[in-house]
Amino acid sequence: MKLRTAVTLLFTAVSAQLSASPLDESKIQFLGPIAGESTIKPADTAHRDAIIENLLPSLQQDAKQVTLFNNESKWQALNKVSQLTIPGLQALKFNFTTERFVSGKLKLEGIEKAKIFLNGEPVSGVKEVQLDVVKGDHQILVIAEQVNDWNKVDLSFEGEAAHDVITLTEKQTKALSAKQLFDAPTVSAISLAPNGEYYISTVRHYDDEKGNSAITETALYNEDGDMLYSFDGMSANSFAWRDDSSKLTYLKDNKAYVLDVKTFKRTQVATKLNGANSIEFFDNETLIFAWTNSGKEEGKLTKHYQGLEDRWSYARTQSQIFLLDIKSGLLNPVTVGTQSHSLADFDAQANTVLATRNKQDYAQPPHMLTELIEIDLSNNQQSVIGQYRTFSGAQYTKNGIYVTAGPDFAEGAGRNLPEGMLANNYDGQLYWIDRKGHNVKALSKNFDPAIGSFTVLNNGDVVLKATDQDRQQLFFFDESKSTFKRLNTGLDVVANYSVSSERNPEILFTGTTASTPQQLKTMSTSDKRAETLWDSTNIAYQNAEIANLEEFNFTNTEGVEIKGRVYLPHDLDKAKKYPALVYYYGGTSPVTRGFTGRYPFNLWAAKGYVVYVLQPTGATGFGQKFSAEHVNAWGEHTANDIIMGTKEFVKAYPFVDDKRLGNLGASYGGFMTMLLTTKTDLFSASISHAGISNITSYWGQGWWGYLYSGEASKGSFPWNNPTLYSQHSPVFNADKVTTPLLLIHGDADTNVPPGESHNMYTALKILGQDVELVEYKGADHQIFARDKRFHWWNTMLAYFDKHLKQEPQWWEHLYGK
Repeated sequence: MKLRTAVTLLFTAVSAQLSASPLDESKIQFLGPIAGESTIKPADTAHRDAIIENLLPSLQQDAKQVTLFNNESKWQALNKVSQLTIPGLQALKFNFTTERFVSGKLKLEGIEKAKIFLNGEPVSGVKEVQLDVVKGDHQILVIAEQVNDWNKVDLSFEGEAAHDVITLTEKQTKALSAKQLFDAPTVSAISLAPNGEYYISTVRHYDDEKGNSAITETALYNEDGDMLYSFDGMSANSFAWRDDSSKLTYLKDNKAYVLDVKTFKRTQVATKLNGANSIEFFDNETLIFAWTNSGKEEGKLTKHYQGLEDRWSYARTQSQIFLLDIKSGLLNPVTVGTQSHSLADFDAQANTVLATRNKQDYAQPPHMLTELIEIDLSNNQQSVIGQYRTFSGAQYTKNGIYVTAGPDFAEGAGRNLPEGMLANNYDGQLYWIDRKGHNVKALSKNFDPAIGSFTVLNNGDVVLKATDQDRQQLFFFDESKSTFKRLNTGLDVVANYSVSSERNPEILFTGTTASTPQQLKTMSTSDKRAETLWDSTNIAYQNAEIANLEEFNFTNTEGVEIKGRVYLPHDLDKAKKYPALVYYYGGTSPVTRGFTGRYPFNLWAAKGYVVYVLQPTGATGFGQKFSAEHVNAWGEHTANDIIMGTKEFVKAYPFVDDKRLGNLGASYGGFMTMLLTTKTDLFSASISHAGISNITSYWGQGWWGYLYSGEASKGSFPWNNPTLYSQHSPVFNADKVTTPLLLIHGDADTNVPPGESHNMYTALKILGQDVELVEYKGADHQIFARDKRFHWWNTMLAYFDKHLKQEPQWWEHLYGK
């Protein structure tokens, strides 16, 4: 092959002046012939697309060679190719990096027939293809079917503007991408057998072919990790174990089944169970489950509300508890009536069931009442253990019941606050009560983490998950000593866990750290460290460039330490100035240290932003006094912390450009973003997702409005505290806004109705301020669908690129000039 002068595309300022440049052939890899000496090409068959696309996974890998029909073919540099013609298929591949959003045309001369892929997705064209790529690392793969003369093959790129530059690279590491973070396999559900010898796990991932539909694989494993049985279309959390671990029960297609774990014999034990859920073994011969029946509307023209709960779509759905005899299929109702009942726990030896029901009672915040009842199955008698304004869950233990609820449970039994402060009942506490509800012990009064889910062990000890500052941790509660011990999981955020019932119980759990992807681990309550069973790093994040993480805390004006963390871009150059993003929630929960999620901090750092995440006053997990500051504040303390924290952050990180700061938050964090625009001009651009602009309208119209306000505005209403409802509402202070603001909302949001963003958009438009509003069609409070998620992530980053990097092209590509 004749050699051409190889010019690395636009490597220098001089080459950036050129309108088009050839690509460096030494950095373009060539593979061929594919499929040996065969002259039959995919285009000669009826299956061209399938043949080529099935090759993609093998050809996309960074391996130096590919095994094809037991023959090893090696990639080589394109400038080493000497043949004029080559039979069969050939492949060209190169990696390139971009420092910003780039638009231009990739031109291929001398290739008559081919399919071209950008990052695994097909792009149209052969002689010329349009490339619109974001900052990061990318791959072009060309599968050539017809090349008449390889001497005449040329690849070049022509950018639309001087800044549209791509740089061919042979580096071994890759910047994190949105697709990588969303599509990577994760263990979404787990279930550990009582004897610890088996477990079920569900692994979920996404790809281009299935799009928004998750691909799931659920299987039964032994303790050595050997797969024993697979379940089609099921999730691990749909199964329940018999106490002796010999059998499983589950519901599928409105039928109840029992599966023998040794023989894998499946027995159908009941049918026509439409609406049944949460099935379990009550004892070896009996199953227990909840059975729901949707409530009927009274007519097509009107809906006559029966209470505040009618804003919830499921408010009229009735749920009752049933027993199912495995041998005969006989169904026996445990609860009946007009009130729904939820199963909390059961005690087969005592022949009792623990259940809850919610009475319609708005007398006191948070304007609902939970009854905890016990049902004696021997005579079907119900006894009310107690009525509670704050309540999360209950489980039997020896001689009593464990309950999780807020500090105000049982007339404030769990309160640990200065006189006069109102408790934040989202700050979960653990209690013990006797089975009559007369005696109450507050077990976590001096335990700062906020308790969530829990599992009671046979001896009365408890394994529980709690919010510990910005971490989700597992703890062990020793009943005999009444002490809490944090288990050394090695993770920052434990997502799911399942516990065996052995003498030394095993715990199976999943989670991440702020800087490492998901793992599946196991440990016993007595272990000093956990054992890793599965790690997504080796599957989806090999050679990934991950941001460096630093802790950054400061002391606010009240003398309270405010925790935070900073994500630094890979290969940070401290001699340069970087834009920064400040993220917060500000509601009752801290921003946990998950590796990815709806707001992917590691991705933002990969796009060239320093990212500061802080935990302002009012969050749970830092002690009751800290969380109680949330009550009746509506952003007052939170805003001060965010403003002060941002200023301290900029001082501590001199490579951050204080003229290029962006801030964003969602839900209550969206409210905080809007509120901050009325209080400070510290930020150069702000984004509010699903934020609240008018506290009154959210209280009256939001899905959880009146319940959430029952804590956040405890005892305060528009008629007795109008100052709180108006002057803390951003829309009432819209005339103070000078910061460019992007409002994002799902047009089907029931939690925070889209009108909350429309309020602010209308005000700022009338005031002539720089404001944008983007609604996602069919989206609720969160953006879940894969296509919408990618577009949403792009929208936020493109907006910040426009305002903080003075690079409007990405935004204009999405929304026009």
